[in-house]
Amino acid sequence: MYVVVDHREAVTSGYQSGFAREGFAAIGLCSKEFKEWLTSASDQDIEAVQGFLLGDVDGRTAYPEIIRNHSRAPIIALSEERSLEQTLELFTSGIDDVVRKPVHVREIVARSDAVWRRANAVEKPTSSGRLKVFFNGRDPEIDDEPLPLPRRERHILEYLVKNSSRRVTKTQLFNAIYGVFNEELDETVIEGHMSKLRKKLRQRLGHEVIDAKRFLGYRFVA
Repeated sequence: MYVVVDHREAVTSGYQSGFAREGFAAIGLCSKEFKEWLTSASDQDIEAVQGFLLGDVDGRTAYPEIIRNHSRAPIIALSEERSLEQTLELFTSGIDDVVRKPVHVREIVARSDAVWRRANAVEKPTSSGRLKVFFNGRDPEIDDEPLPLPRRERHILEYLVKNSSRRVTKTQLFNAIYGVFNEELDETVIEGHMSKLRKKLRQRLGHEVIDAKRFLGYRFVA
């Protein structure tokens, strides 16, 4: 899930739609809403955030410190104009990347993943035995052959690989894939995606790479 912060509703809704078209969940908040949400959201909601996108908000350079008190997810700022002084100021404040508008959400996702890989000392792509997982929209590969996956299943696999050091709950996966404010679907939809994903991986690899524990969640264990 990506969090977009901007005082203009047209901007937040536009990016929400853009992320949705690419199969990613996103929420759009103004400055006041964002600060209230950040301080009141549950740990599972915060951990589901894969990136913060900061647009036109007052006091933007103060946001990294506020965010870092709650999350280590990448922070990307949108630049409305070409300004070296502004760009340097944003980087100095702790923002991970600065992108000039207009920018496609696929580039934002790619940049966010690049920040995550640098922070976690992970090279691109992530290989685990015969399985290779990319973070640029490509399907994973097994024995150098593509494993075609629907976007939701691919995003679930990527999320599990990113968080392979810990077990991920069904709620965390749902929030990351569908968003924390999605009331149209039930969390059980994750079980269906997971069942199909595990079956495809098992058929190609001959063994399980996603460990599932009832009531505890899932973990990538390849």
